[in-house]
Amino acid sequence: MSEVADRDRRPRPLLRTVLGAVLRRHRLAQGRTLADVASDARVSMPYLSELERGRKEASSEVLGAVCDALGVELADLLAEVGRDLVRDRAPVLRLASTTPQHRISAPVTGRLPGPGGALLLAA
Repeated sequence: MSEVADRDRRPRPLLRTVLGAVLRRHRLAQGRTLADVASDARVSMPYLSELERGRKEASSEVLGAVCDALGVELADLLAEVGRDLVRDRAPVLRLASTTPQHRISAPVTGRLPGPGGALLLAA
């Protein structure tokens, strides 16, 4: 079976699960309690707990309030969620030419290669 077919059969992580884990990571890194952050964000403590456990979907307003309470920019939080998603499921981009010896495979990481590296874009 092909690598792509194997990858497609693995369960995809839910966005709310990864988002909740990132929120919890930020809260714990600051040494703050659920009650403290919930109070600052003006949401209930049980609701924030459900968000962190990935059991509830956060509205954009609630997510913004929690980010403000944590002192984290929403764009930075979402970028971190994106990195966690990519780390868990790094897809592989395969560029094929008419001859097999010119086939190129490279991991798609959302990051540029190291110093002096090149980024290849194909249409």
